[in-house]
Amino acid sequence: MSKLAIILQQPEGRRLEFKELLPSNAELVKTIIAFANDAGGELYLGVKDNPREVIGLNENDLIALEEKIASLIHDLCEPVILPEISFLQHEGKHIIRTQIYKGSATPYHLKNKTVEDGTFIRIGSTNRLASSEIIAELERQKQNISFDNELVFRKSVSKIRIQSFSELFEEKTGEKLTKQILSKLDLFKIEQGKELLTNALVLLSDDELRKQLFPYAKIECARFKGTVPGNFIDQKTIDVNVALQSEQAYQFVLRHISQAATDYTGVYRNDRWEYPIIAIREVIRNAVIHRDYSLTGKDIKIAIFDDKVEITSPGKLMPTVDFSDMESGQSDIRNKTLAPVFKRLGIIEQWGNGLKLIKEELQIYPEIELSWKEPGMAFRVAFTNKNYKQQHELQHELQQELQQELQQELQQELQQESLFGKVLRLVQKQTSSTQELSTALGQRSISGQLYATVNKLRENGLIEWTIPNKPKSSKQQYKITEKGNLFLKLIESNN
Repeated sequence: MSKLAIILQQPEGRRLEFKELLPSNAELVKTIIAFANDAGGELYLGVKDNPREVIGLNENDLIALEEKIASLIHDLCEPVILPEISFLQHEGKHIIRTQIYKGSATPYHLKNKTVEDGTFIRIGSTNRLASSEIIAELERQKQNISFDNELVFRKSVSKIRIQSFSELFEEKTGEKLTKQILSKLDLFKIEQGKELLTNALVLLSDDELRKQLFPYAKIECARFKGTVPGNFIDQKTIDVNVALQSEQAYQFVLRHISQAATDYTGVYRNDRWEYPIIAIREVIRNAVIHRDYSLTGKDIKIAIFDDKVEITSPGKLMPTVDFSDMESGQSDIRNKTLAPVFKRLGIIEQWGNGLKLIKEELQIYPEIELSWKEPGMAFRVAFTNKNYKQQHELQHELQQELQQELQQELQQELQQESLFGKVLRLVQKQTSSTQELSTALGQRSISGQLYATVNKLRENGLIEWTIPNKPKSSKQQYKITEKGNLFLKLIESNN
């Protein structure tokens, strides 16, 4: 399949737009300006978007259309935007492609409007008037400076509280965080004899100033019941300094995903997490490091559902980064002062290695689907369990079976403190022999009741041998079954 054929199958989005005919002058130049202010993009004329169909253009009109597009861009856009216009053919039909590269003289705007009234950006597949925050960011891009390096005049370096950052820095680097190191890291600057803070140092501080200037520089974590937002099982707000946030958020995720046995090597159980935790940790770190701290009222959100984990970060994906190409070692930095600090702290291990780590771990999680999108001025990554629906239906069937077949027979064993439940929990934690179970229960020797309980558990399919073909092996142990895990949940629901 040709490159053009592949593009023609893609949905409209941040870098791509289709038009059956040449749009109005205003609509055309808004798209061109939005592309130039963002990641660049391609506009295809002669292609109907919905439903997608190549209509084609009259061959005799191509030159005139090319000249009109070029003239409109020259006459109505400021600063100058240089398009790359080309003629293409698909199945004998003529198409015009107008390619716009990301501009270096942002913000681009309508020539007959002010910057405030004529600057457009790309949000998904639409063009939106840029807010004052976005215009300020476009100005910074032109000057090759970042928001985290801008100066703060409200406090001096000597008066800002950075104790937790200092302790973390010394722990991770073995160095004292002196004023010289702060200066070397560009965390403060001397202007006209005054020591001035940067936004980065405020974000790294424990100072009340951080909450005053950046009340949104936090992570909201939630574990929801079910597969959509609604009922909370747990939630946490992480509003410590930004160097500590990713680890605390990561620990929240670990508390709410399970670790289960996948197979056994001999009598030893091999456990793995239900989600790729290295990949999740990397996405959380990237969310903290690369989020847009200039956007007010927006925080990082981590949402854990029964079927997925979602991480949403303020600010769109950096223009030069393509999540579809995870092996190319891409690296683009939004926060140019914070990023080197995070590298010194070991939060970033190697430039451009993050996407590769994510892809490598996903290869051993075929049941997990990675997806991403840009909802408004944000970037969201989701890890979805493709088997959830099937597992959920199976679990429901087993639950019904347990309730019908076992609830009456094992009514006494459903009590929270029954020996039945205690043995199941021990075996769930780790494979165990009868002797090991006896010791863990504090028995001097294996009791007859324990023998009877273990046999009953095995007969009901709640536990099974680790060496099934050698029942009397001296190395024989017991492991919990899926049915046993469901029975433990039944115990919890009954109590």
